[in-house]
Amino acid sequence: MTDSISSTYFALSIEDGVAHLEMNNPDKANSMTPDFWADLPRIAAALDADPAVRCVVLSGRGRHFTSGMDLAVFNGITGLMQSEPGRGAYALRDLVRKFQASLSSLEEMRVPVIAAVHGVCLGGGIDLITACDIRVASTETAFGIEEIHIGMTADVGTLQRLPKLIAPGIVRELAYTGRRFSADEAKGWGLVNAIHPDREATIESALAMAREIAAKSPLAIAGTKNALTYARDHGVADGLDQIATWNGGMLRPEDLMKALQAKMTKQTALFADLLDDAG
Repeated sequence: MTDSISSTYFALSIEDGVAHLEMNNPDKANSMTPDFWADLPRIAAALDADPAVRCVVLSGRGRHFTSGMDLAVFNGITGLMQSEPGRGAYALRDLVRKFQASLSSLEEMRVPVIAAVHGVCLGGGIDLITACDIRVASTETAFGIEEIHIGMTADVGTLQRLPKLIAPGIVRELAYTGRRFSADEAKGWGLVNAIHPDREATIESALAMAREIAAKSPLAIAGTKNALTYARDHGVADGLDQIATWNGGMLRPEDLMKALQAKMTKQTALFADLLDDAG
């Protein structure tokens, strides 16, 4: 199903249920070009629809994870803002909403997405990694909410998702000042799960974690991601009701029996892929 995926921005490989999606614009520090924003949701949808894909690792080729938004994405709107302010404002809002939907495509996938971060992760890069499930980083990584330095408010997800991951007071400091922060700080706040010596070790750790996740029941993983995202955005009572309803409809004895038998015999359970979409 994913054999036909092509992209001028991303490189993709799939092995053992793990899709490794690499930003491949190293000459521009993986800046987020128009092709990035167009290709990401299309690839995410294709991977999500492939039952053989059970986890995704997102990384960047070259020296940096990403330097953030490529301002070329705003070409054409500046002139419209001056000549037709109302239409220009409408076009800008529409463009921002498309950027938001592009990153939200990762959050909406049934499978977990692990960001393997190295070098710099700035501006739109923070928007990107906060839409992922898990983040690991190399020791030299520098992070930053850079939008304040160019006189704008971050608008593609950082201000909405980051306060759900780390203390709101820290988010406010970083967003108001735009100061860069280190991998050690990010780990101390809980933004990244682990720090590794370099890019290669960081990516390998992410792939190892992804393989471990891919070995679990794909139905249970999908249910867990769904429940965690729902609980983040709703109250406890609503979250409890949601997961009761989910398991009432989705819990199946086959995976339970396989897991129990594997545990008793000290073997690895082999879970079937999810079914292809009907039709």
